[in-house]
Amino acid sequence: MDKQITNLIGEEVQRQREGIELIPSENYVSREVLQAMGSFLTNKYSEGYVKKRYYGGNRVIDEIEALAIARVKKLFSTSYHVNIQPYSGSPANTAVYFALLHFGDKIMGMKLDHGGHITHGLPVSFSGKAYKVVSYGVNKKTEVIDYEDVRALAKKEKPKLIICGATAYSRIIDFKKFAQIAQEVGAILMADISHIAGLVATGLHPSPFGYADVVTTTTHKTLRGPRGAVIFCKSKYKDAIDRAVFPGLQGGPHNHITAAKAVCFAEASKPSFKTYCRQIISNCKCLSSELERYGRRVISGGTDNHLLLVDVRSYGLNGSKAQKILDNVNISVNKNTIPLDTLAPHIASGIRIGTPAVTSRGMKEKDMLKIADFIERALSGKRQEILKKEVATFAKQFKLPGAL
Repeated sequence: MDKQITNLIGEEVQRQREGIELIPSENYVSREVLQAMGSFLTNKYSEGYVKKRYYGGNRVIDEIEALAIARVKKLFSTSYHVNIQPYSGSPANTAVYFALLHFGDKIMGMKLDHGGHITHGLPVSFSGKAYKVVSYGVNKKTEVIDYEDVRALAKKEKPKLIICGATAYSRIIDFKKFAQIAQEVGAILMADISHIAGLVATGLHPSPFGYADVVTTTTHKTLRGPRGAVIFCKSKYKDAIDRAVFPGLQGGPHNHITAAKAVCFAEASKPSFKTYCRQIISNCKCLSSELERYGRRVISGGTDNHLLLVDVRSYGLNGSKAQKILDNVNISVNKNTIPLDTLAPHIASGIRIGTPAVTSRGMKEKDMLKIADFIERALSGKRQEILKKEVATFAKQFKLPGAL
């Protein structure tokens, strides 16, 4: 194997083993998922869909893709049509827009600085450039979604598509209320559950199925699978969605990733996965409470899911500086805007923290107390070289999933 790459991979494994991973969109996959991703399936080209390929030699690939589809439908207890081929979350969302909208149509999604995603209408993204965008946010006082405000905006603007779901929102999303609003204004409802998919699959967060017309999700966050995505839709939209994915936006699917998705769906169907997801939420609530005990402001006053946002201005810092300080002691977070943020996204006033990855390593509530202590000491200006050693000693107590 390439020695330079081998050495760099080794360095990254060491970084992960000795660090505390608190980025909500990251997780550790199993050895079985890694094996599927590194398999001979990457050698095969398979443009098209099951039994409708543009290349020969796809009998086995068809079986793998069909199995992945069957497993994910069972996991989410849905009869929705499934497209398993999207390469990642942003292409999946783009495919939905490409399928169901005309350029210039109006869409309504959550503001980025209130918890939304770049693909939900940010001006610099494709979604913001190709479509007219109106954005809803959270209530200024409660920092949670006010559904009456969303309803009023939808009635005023009459969007063709409403997007619900978020990337930095720590509270339960009421898909039923969003569906009622969409129905009132004649809009298509799309739910992006990329962050909460594992919680939805295990019944620990309300499901969008039966309410949303289209559901998108990544497979590499709380689902603990490979980097990829899935689109679910009601049958009336299936042909348009499939055409948008291929040949509209993509060529051949990544067959090794499709197989790894199938593995992760099977893993997520086990009772132990629900126990894991319960622990994610419990750990997150504990970490949130402990940071508040230190006097730090957690956005919306807490969390119902796998993540929380912390306003770091009380440390005399911005999000960018806080991220760098924590990175220097082997704790990974990401800078993040908070509601009504006055700073640019690349600076931000907050940090986003999540517990899926640390929970995958077997950490429990008592360990969240230790992590909160590390964060507090680091951001309060304690000696970094001492903290870095403490963090490494602490982290190495826990097994790194997938590692030999």
